[in-house]
Order: sequence, then structure tokens, then C-alpha cells
Amino acid sequence: MRLKRLLVVIGLIIILGWAVDIKGKLTFSKDAGPSLAVVSAVMMEADTGKWLYTSNGKKPLPPASMSKMMTELLVLESVKLGELGWEDEVSASSYAANVGGAGMGLVKGQVITVRALFDSMAIHSANDATVSLVEYIAGSEAEFVNRMNAKAREIGLSKDTHFANATGLPSDDIQKYMKAASDGDTVMSAEDVALLAHYLIETYPEVLKVTKKSTTSEDASIRLQTTNEMLPGQRFGTKGNDGLKTGYTQEAGYCFTGTTVIDGKRYITVVMGASTPEARFEETKKLLSYAERTFS
Repeated sequence: MRLKRLLVVIGLIIILGWAVDIKGKLTFSKDAGPSLAVVSAVMMEADTGKWLYTSNGKKPLPPASMSKMMTELLVLESVKLGELGWEDEVSASSYAANVGGAGMGLVKGQVITVRALFDSMAIHSANDATVSLVEYIAGSEAEFVNRMNAKAREIGLSKDTHFANATGLPSDDIQKYMKAASDGDTVMSAEDVALLAHYLIETYPEVLKVTKKSTTSEDASIRLQTTNEMLPGQRFGTKGNDGLKTGYTQEAGYCFTGTTVIDGKRYITVVMGASTPEARFEETKKLLSYAERTFS
């Protein structure tokens, strides 16, 4: 009789979708999450550091400009330590002025402030601004890359993460520049990208005051548009999104690290290897929808 009752209870648990946790409590089981059209993706609850979703999360991949989050981190650290100031003036080198990809249109010898360079890097993903900053801070991109990799180990990123330059560009694109750090390519796992984003916003939350902006300046003559189309008011505008970093190269595909607050909880999402600019935001929205219905 007892066996029959036990079988009935087990059957009800299966039918109702319940699960027994390690403390013996009955709890609703959670679904495994959405199927995403990307190479790799993760989602973290920022307050706890808990992984809520992972798909190929440990696979090392080219992160493209998402690697600039490490550059941002080291710039903010240098400011905190008093090694440079926001109003310091930087002269653009030939390498900075000619590097390809997204940029703010610097010309060789042009002088611009650290603040303007940082905003252009964080909001518009400007490569010329990035190179100008790292050369000013470390003397050369190669020396700055050493600092990037040292910081990666310091904050606990996996050994699979390796920074090869400050911008995330493929080495083939920058080998022609004598002063470029062009020895190999940057690789990161989605988990490491999320951990970097988490460390960045926890250590320097003021970065979100920059990344939530839709443009770099109110001055129309130098205004640069955000690349984050999930910010409120943008094409894929999402309430609560205030950053963080897009990326694209042919090798990496379309990538996005997002940070979004839903019902008081902050989520960090990473998608890598989407096939179109739109897909990286559409797939991120699927993750956030999953978070809202499952964890909020």
C-alpha cells in the first residue's frame, strides 16, 4: 500500500513539473532557457554572480570590440590612481589616426581630451580613440596589452582568455602599422566576457553613466551615435538597459554584452557569433524575457 502511494506521489510530481532540491523541499522546476541563434551565450545575475543561462559559455572565441571593456577598466583604474586626468590632452599618433573600423575621425597630431576619447571608445567603439588612450597611458599598445593580460589574471578570468591588442581588431587588420600590437588575436569565452563586465560595473559603476548615453556629445559637429541599440529610445530599446558593449569582426560575427535591470535585479548577458547586427539584440531580448518570466 505504501509503495502504491509513493508511486502516485512520484507520478504527480512529474506531471506537475515539480523537483526536489538538495534540502528536500519541493520547488517548481525551471525550463532550460531559450534556444539562441548564436555561437555562444551566457546570462548572469549581477548581485549574486549566479549563472542563469549558459550555452558554449566556456568556448574561447574572438570577442571583437567587447574586449574594449578591459581597456575601459584600465583607463578608469589609471584615473583613480591619479596617473592621468580626464582633462589631459592627448595627441593622436599616425597609428591611431589610420587604424580601421569604427572611429571618431582623428587625424595625426590632433589633440583631444582623455574624457572625449573615453566616451568615444565606450559609446561608439572608436578604435582611433582607443589606440590614442592606450599609447598615452602605457607608451605603446604592446605594453598596454601586457597590462590587460595581467589584469585578466588578477580578476580571475580563465587561462583561455588572451588579449592581443586594445581594440579587438584581428591582427591581419593592424599588421601594417609598425606600432600596433599585432602578435596573434584576442580570444575570450562568453563566461569570461560576462565576468569582465561584472567586475567593470561593480568596481567602476560610474561607467554606466557613460554607456547609457545615446550620443557622445551634444555638439552636433562631433556627435557620435551609440552602437548599443538596446538602450531606451533606440531601435531595440529595452527598459532598464544601460550598457554595455557591442562588437563585430568578420571572424567574431556580431556580439553584444548587455546589462539590464528588471524588477530591481541586474542581469549581465553575453551573446557571441550572431549572424546579423539585429540578431545580437533579438537574441539578447530572448534571454531577458527568459529571466523575467523565470527569475524575477
